[in-house]
Amino acid sequence: MSAFNQTHLADPDPAAIVAEADAAVATIKAARAAIGQMIYGQEQVVERVMVTLLSGGHGLLVGVPGLAKTKLVETLGIVLGLDERRVQFTPDLMPSDILGSEVMDQDAEGRRAFRFLKGPVFAQLLMADEINRASPRTQSALLQAMQEYHVTIAGQRYDLPTPFHVLATQNPLEQEGTYPLPEAQLDRFLLQIDVLYPDIEAERRMLFETTGTSDAVATRVMTAEGLRDIQQLVRRLPVGTSVVEAILDLVRSARPGATADKKLADSIAWGPGPRASQALMLAVRARALIDGRYAPSIDDVLALAEPVLQHRMSLSFAARADGETVRGVIGRLKSRIG
Repeated sequence: MSAFNQTHLADPDPAAIVAEADAAVATIKAARAAIGQMIYGQEQVVERVMVTLLSGGHGLLVGVPGLAKTKLVETLGIVLGLDERRVQFTPDLMPSDILGSEVMDQDAEGRRAFRFLKGPVFAQLLMADEINRASPRTQSALLQAMQEYHVTIAGQRYDLPTPFHVLATQNPLEQEGTYPLPEAQLDRFLLQIDVLYPDIEAERRMLFETTGTSDAVATRVMTAEGLRDIQQLVRRLPVGTSVVEAILDLVRSARPGATADKKLADSIAWGPGPRASQALMLAVRARALIDGRYAPSIDDVLALAEPVLQHRMSLSFAARADGETVRGVIGRLKSRIG
């Protein structure tokens, strides 16, 4: 059956989708090539970050220092034509340091008035570096802006630019002096993207490319308006009934007591809500487009199950005592589908 004859067709004109998708695929391919000139050996990370941005969401990058997380965000800003800023989170960072604050101005005639100075959150791509080092109050200020796409200062609403994306980082090893993000705040990140060590060939290339007399320079491939157009296209891609059922089966089975496997059900303390289903529905469409396909498959669901679910569920004490891991449980859930 053709992808465009399936039940969940989001656009009445399949031919228009094909034409737009062909142009989008070419642009995305060029963008990934430009990013690959700067970031070595992190193809999966780049793919998942692109999935996050094309889906219109925010991403949580988890990895030890020195794996080019900051470089990746900086490169994305240039390649995608976005206004990019970075904030280093520390325990003494205040909400006003991120959102902005009002200052008193006085004109030449002595009249005084308040003027709002925008903070770094007024960017199209914001890197929140080591977000778990800031106090819960500061974390909440950023995460509220991520959810609502505006900030309110002194009763006045200020809309954030569009598109607006946050890529936050966390160090999984160093926990001293940190404030772990609550589950409700983690749920606001579309994907948790684990950044692992590069393979030996990528690291060998890195040694030669980054220690010479000249550095590679990222080039712009896309514009903010072009990114918004692709984000709208992603939402119009058709999704087959089998893919929708796979998403529902996977997400619902990750909740306590929702699977017939008693041992598996008892391993889960709490699981993902409907927002995980929404995230997976968008993410599989974006991954299909990145791969040059016009509709997602069950393989996309399986590939993105871990980054969508792992920060939205937790294991019971008994499961952790038995050596179970969230990744292991998700793997068992995937095997029921795949």
